[in-house]
Amino acid sequence: MEWWLVLLVIFGSLLLLMFSGLPVAFCFLLLNIIGAYIWWGGAAGLGQIMTSIFVSVGNFALLPLPLFILMGEVMFYSGIGPQMIDALDKWVGRLPGRLSFEAVGAGALLATLTGSSMASVAVMGETLLPEMEKRGYQKAMSLGPILGAGGLAIMIPPSSMAVFLGWVGKLSIGRFLIAIILPGLLMAALYAIYIISRSKLQPYLAPTYAVPPTSLVKKLAATVRYILPIGLIIFLVTGVIYIGVATPSEAAATGAIGTFLLAAIYGKFDWHLVKKSIGSALKVSTMLFMIVAGATAFSQVLAFTGATAGMAEFVTRLPVAPIGIVIAMQIILLILGMFMGQFPIIMITGPVFFPVVQALGFSPLWFGVLFLLNMEIATTTPPFGFALFTMKGIRRDIPMRDIALAGLPFLYCDAIAMTLIIAFPQIALWLPGLMR
Repeated sequence: MEWWLVLLVIFGSLLLLMFSGLPVAFCFLLLNIIGAYIWWGGAAGLGQIMTSIFVSVGNFALLPLPLFILMGEVMFYSGIGPQMIDALDKWVGRLPGRLSFEAVGAGALLATLTGSSMASVAVMGETLLPEMEKRGYQKAMSLGPILGAGGLAIMIPPSSMAVFLGWVGKLSIGRFLIAIILPGLLMAALYAIYIISRSKLQPYLAPTYAVPPTSLVKKLAATVRYILPIGLIIFLVTGVIYIGVATPSEAAATGAIGTFLLAAIYGKFDWHLVKKSIGSALKVSTMLFMIVAGATAFSQVLAFTGATAGMAEFVTRLPVAPIGIVIAMQIILLILGMFMGQFPIIMITGPVFFPVVQALGFSPLWFGVLFLLNMEIATTTPPFGFALFTMKGIRRDIPMRDIALAGLPFLYCDAIAMTLIIAFPQIALWLPGLMR
């Protein structure tokens, strides 16, 4: 059977299973079993698929996944986020769009703690949004910055989605986690520039107000108490990887221990925190490992049928510049992100896209950063962006249309960031290149 016909049968069957309402992990599992039986030698293929699933979920390289999730759950249930935002507030001063700018800073800091865009949006929506509305901020400068900054959790370590994408793309997890740091900071900088510029041009969107003076002693005390400890968590997760003293799995373990210690320092550590955090992390991790098992088997079935190799050979012979093919892939991911969750998108496209990118001669690490950025965009893309639904859950009185429109300018900032990373790959590759 021709490779394109194999792809058509496999992806057509997958879409039918998804439309039936079957959970995504089970859609892939069922398709993998059928595919292995047909193309992998009947009963022998079924045995091989079981072995593949066992090996995939038992791989030590995936250990950061549940540990990063646990870090986010501890931070979420301990309620440390609001205290951190209050400490940051003391330093912002009277910048144009003060609270909106604060949302970006808080989003970047929360990204290093939660690793979850929905958790970041929830924390900022509950703490910053009421104050923004009280000060007369319009939706474009209240909802928008929170939605945009919440997505930074995907692009700044620890990011469980980065670990998952790195696994699917067969990337070095440690180098990939380091590679996304500068792109994440670039996005935060673009958000801040946009907020300050628009606040100056249209002051009515983010009215200025009197800010009570805060002494330098109080600022430093709040920083030492609530912000510097976050620097320790950042070092325990990314610093130890960068200087080469720990693997990603070891770094995830030190980060998880650090978050429990931080909760204890703030007096938030108790049995309720442990029970809720570990219980929630187990549920999410179980779901993700089922997805990992399905994704691994799916990529192996595709490879065995020759569909992946056929697609790579076909694409490399197209009379189109290789960079044009990469851009076309980003457009496909953008469209899929409007209608599907990030993990199914990674499972469906990753096993096909990464071999093609390698065949074209591009760095898989660089492409992985672009891929992950597209997954961040998907959180705010209507009609099914998870961040949009999180915000709607916080404020049921605000129409979904207004929430989606508020996040639109920050999607433009993401598009600028993606363009810069495509034009200047060293934004993604410089830091990993310095690693030992």
